[in-house]
Amino acid sequence: MNPLAPYRRITIKIGSALLVDKAGKLRAAWLAELAADIAALKAEGREIVIVSSGAIALGRGLLGLSAPVLTLEQSQAAASAGQIALSQAWAEALGQHDIVTGQILITPNITEERRYFLNARTTIQTLLGLGAIPIINENDSVATAEIRYGDNDRLSARVATMIEADLLVLLSDIDGLYTAPPARDPDAAHIPVVERITPAIEAMAGGAASHLSRGGMTTKVEAGKIATLAGTAMIIAKGTEGHPLQRLGAGGLHTLFHAATSRAQSRKRWIMGTLQVSGSVQVDAGAAGALKKGRSLLPIGVTRITGAFERGDTIAVLDPEGREIARGLSGLDSEDARLVMGKRSHAIVELLGAGNRAEMVHRDNMVLTGSIEETTA
Repeated sequence: MNPLAPYRRITIKIGSALLVDKAGKLRAAWLAELAADIAALKAEGREIVIVSSGAIALGRGLLGLSAPVLTLEQSQAAASAGQIALSQAWAEALGQHDIVTGQILITPNITEERRYFLNARTTIQTLLGLGAIPIINENDSVATAEIRYGDNDRLSARVATMIEADLLVLLSDIDGLYTAPPARDPDAAHIPVVERITPAIEAMAGGAASHLSRGGMTTKVEAGKIATLAGTAMIIAKGTEGHPLQRLGAGGLHTLFHAATSRAQSRKRWIMGTLQVSGSVQVDAGAAGALKKGRSLLPIGVTRITGAFERGDTIAVLDPEGREIARGLSGLDSEDARLVMGKRSHAIVELLGAGNRAEMVHRDNMVLTGSIEETTA
């Protein structure tokens, strides 16, 4: 069975050691074959997002930086030069298949702070909707802490969960998780499926072995925790040989980490249990009844707003008696919310402009308070 078959939106992470050889040169022939694999998946109707390492590795060669360990300033310079080459390489490889690419550089705050998170997700989803493939990398050229090559494992997991990908594929120099590092233990056994990441699974992860990657299996398992707990399955597969995705689709050796919950369940759990409430909106009886039927909260049903919040912040929804009946992500900041509360949609367009949201809280971003036990069990 093709392990990629059940998934429509796929995030694929490419490690530095796959893209760049030991001399610091791009593995152009390998990238061309990978691009053909990606084009084939896209032709099947799948949406593909690429998280690509390699900027620093390419930049080292371009700038003649041969020291085994670079200073932070040298790493930033290498990333700056290498990112141009990396972006061009992806554009040319996928352009051979008439696929347009879009470059997005991400820093940790973008995946952690809700406002930036929403804007980045919208950009990625818009690119996908236009038929393009986003190429994402950490913005290492402006990093303020020491840069680690292995961080893109975790970054890819954050990106996958941000865009609600069905699957994260980590292409690596190893074909999955083993009971022990196979380079050190000849009796190590391959693990084809991980139902849940337990302490025992974490203990099996070893250190890095490639000439460029410092992440090793440890960061891959950590990425698996991020992804699977958010409802995204993950596959670790070997990517060093030609046509790695084609080989995987044909049943190549890999480890599949099952998603711990559905995306809908994990999203509800996240909204209900892990986000701080920044304010509240009180609604009339009609709006309260509509919410219980699964509808979005419109400004016309809002009677009172408390607190200062930004678009994307978590707010509580209170019934006419002041009891919390729902919690969700606000579609407006508090200033605009106060401006349009109690007003109909046509008035909102006049006040805020046609490009703004009509919902105070969209139903996809809201959980009824009665669902707390269900979503946090």
